[in-house]
Formats: sequence, structure tokens, C-alpha cells
Amino acid sequence: MTPRDRAALVLVTLIWGLNFVVIDWGMAGVPPLVFAALRFTLVMVPVLWLPRPAVPFRYVAAVGVFMSLGQFGLLYVSLDLGMPPGLASLVLQAQVVFTVAVAAVALGERPLPWQLAGIVVGSAGLVLIGWTRTEGGLGLAALATCVLAALSWAIGNVVARAAGVRAGLSLTVWSAVVVPVPLFALALLVDGPAAVVDALAGLGPRAALSTAYTVVLASFVGYGIFTTMLARYPSAVVVPWILLVPVFGMSSAWLLQGERPDPAELVGGAVLLAGVLLAAGIRRPGHRPPAAAQPMADRPASSRATGTRNGEQET
Repeated sequence: MTPRDRAALVLVTLIWGLNFVVIDWGMAGVPPLVFAALRFTLVMVPVLWLPRPAVPFRYVAAVGVFMSLGQFGLLYVSLDLGMPPGLASLVLQAQVVFTVAVAAVALGERPLPWQLAGIVVGSAGLVLIGWTRTEGGLGLAALATCVLAALSWAIGNVVARAAGVRAGLSLTVWSAVVVPVPLFALALLVDGPAAVVDALAGLGPRAALSTAYTVVLASFVGYGIFTTMLARYPSAVVVPWILLVPVFGMSSAWLLQGERPDPAELVGGAVLLAGVLLAAGIRRPGHRPPAAAQPMADRPASSRATGTRNGEQET
């Protein structure tokens, strides 16, 4: 992975880390499913001028269902159930383990030993922080909903990787067309028509600013870069970088909302950071990614179809 691509992924993690606090801040008084539906209604507006990704629409729709509808519908509900934003940024990173496991089965992308070690180290940090917070009395429903959001994100990652779309912004925008209607329908069912209408009619400046951040920065910039990286590199190389999200998420929740981590959480964060650096292959200056990091779109057709790497049969 080039230094420029690494820097782009760090920017994504910063944007997404702050996103949890921004969502929680703006969602006050707005039903979670309505708030999520509003976000993706605006995300899909550029379909009016952006060309559709040159892949079968089933890939585009599947990315929308799992990476947007499932992940954010569940995440917004989790925050509404009382999940603290900093902790949500952490628990959602279970998607790293889920993604590598699903990609290994679905795409034949076997993580290299040092990548697997990084996943283990990073996951150990996540477990340490998560155990500390759940001991403090976090509700099981909020935690379980956030874990399901992580699983949905992971499946979306693998679908995006299989599609191999290099135009990340186009995929982000077009995949959003399958999101608003189901979310609004669920909101009508769960909250009732009156609550939905009242929420839309009474949106204030906080909700507007929060939605603008999630649409422009978190969706257009963040997912535009992230899906592009998934098209260039194997999932096991790209996804571990997202372990940096809870570092920024917990820091912003601490600074802006007083959600203070205890010493065990700080130790877990340090372990997590070590894991992402190892899993992403940043081990020494001048280190070159292994052949397995060759972009899917650049591999021979026979290799892409059979799950081989660089045209050689895997054993």
C-alpha cells in the first residue's frame, strides 16, 4: 500500500471516529430510523449526475443493504438504546474480524500470518476495552444491536471487494438508493406516522448540521475512499486500518461529551493500535506489501474467479 493510500485511510478513520459523537449529538429528539433515512435520502441525490458503477446492480444493491441499511439502521438504534458513542466506535470494529473471516470463505483471501497476528492483537485490545465497559452495566440490547451492525458492515465490505468497483464515490451514492424506503417504512411501523411527520417537520439546526457531516464527510468522503481502497487491495490489508476508528471515536467522546476511558481502556487502545499497525503491514521503513496485496481488478481473470493470487493456484 502506498503512503498516500495509508494517509487517506487515516483520514477516513478520523472522520468516522468523530461521526459517532456527531450522530449522537444531532439525533436528540429524532427517531433513529428517521434520522438514518434522512441521511441516505441526501446521500443518493448525486445519482442524478454520477454514472452507475459498471457492475451488475445486484452488487450495488447488496452493498447498500449491508454496508448502509443494515449497518447504520442498527447503529442508530443502538445509540438510541443508550450505547455511548465512544464505546459504539469500539464495538463496531468487530467488523474487522467478521470481514476477514467472511472474505476468507467467500473470496478465498487467506490472511498472511503477520496480518492474522495483527487481527488477533487488535481484537485483544477490543475485548479488553469492551469487557471493562460492559462490567459497568451497559444494556445487552444496545450492545447486541451494535454487534449486529458490525456484522452487516463486514458483509458489505466483502461484497464491495468482490465487485471491484474503483469509483468508490459512485458505489457509495448508487448503493444508497435501496436504503431510504426500507428505513422510512420501518420507522412508520415502529414509531408511527405521527412521530415520523413530527420529526421531519421539527428538524432543528443540530439535526441539520449532524446530517450534513454524515452525508458529506462520513458518506461521500469516507466511504468514497474506503470502497476505492477495497477495490485496490485485499480485505485483510484494508479493513484492519479501521481499528483506528475507536481511537478517534473514544478520544472525541472523552473531549466533547465527557465519556472518560479508564486505565484498562487506555491499555486496550494501545494494544489495538499495535494490532492495526501490524495487520496493515507497517512494520519497517521501505517494507513492500506482499504479492497478495495485488488489487483484485489487476489480477488475471482466472485468478479472480478461482480465488488464486497472481495466477498461482492456492493450496
